Amino acid sequence: MTIRKGHEWGSMAVPPSDLTTVSSNSELRAAVQAARVSNTMIPVIGLLGGDLMRTIGGTADATRLRSGDLVPHLPIDVVRVRVDDSREGWFVAHLVARRSWWRGRVVAAMNAQFISSWDVAPRAHPNDGLVDVVNVSAEMGLQQRWMARSRIRLGTHVPHPLITINPRASMTIDLTRSTALWLDGERWGSGRHLQLDVEPDAFVVCV
Repeated sequence: MTIRKGHEWGSMAVPPSDLTTVSSNSELRAAVQAARVSNTMIPVIGLLGGDLMRTIGGTADATRLRSGDLVPHLPIDVVRVRVDDSREGWFVAHLVARRSWWRGRVVAAMNAQFISSWDVAPRAHPNDGLVDVVNVSAEMGLQQRWMARSRIRLGTHVPHPLITINPRASMTIDLTRSTALWLDGERWGSGRHLQLDVEPDAFVVCV
């Protein structure tokens, strides 16, 4: 069950002896994608790096996960994306669609709060059943983008009249032209029509 106000999130448990650990966004997505493609259960994953780990306050301490002690086990959503009705994939931290950071429309679909050192979606939670879709208008000028960039590390780039954040369980995004896509920081081709669907409680991480 996704996180609910007034309830504890996750539980304390000893990590399994065959724990899968990942140190980056790309390693985490590869594990999730492989399980989804093969129609198998995503294993419990120990987070030692990446934007999801930062979002949930992990320590990147591998020894801690092998100590036999109780550590937090937290359910996590994943987001399925279908592109132009022809290709599908999954991401855990974020999807970015852009031609450039400095001109044109930028879309960031956030399951995690951060992209590297940027606090892109300050209210995003990876187990609320929603993906926070951040949209930077194509009308936003270069000077305003520089100002937003200087504030994004602290998450103070919003509110802004040309930046919107919409939390959705499912969302269709129509871009004006085929646009470069990144899933969890890795280039993933291009697309124009995106369908996003959150898969709640898809797997468990420990930190």
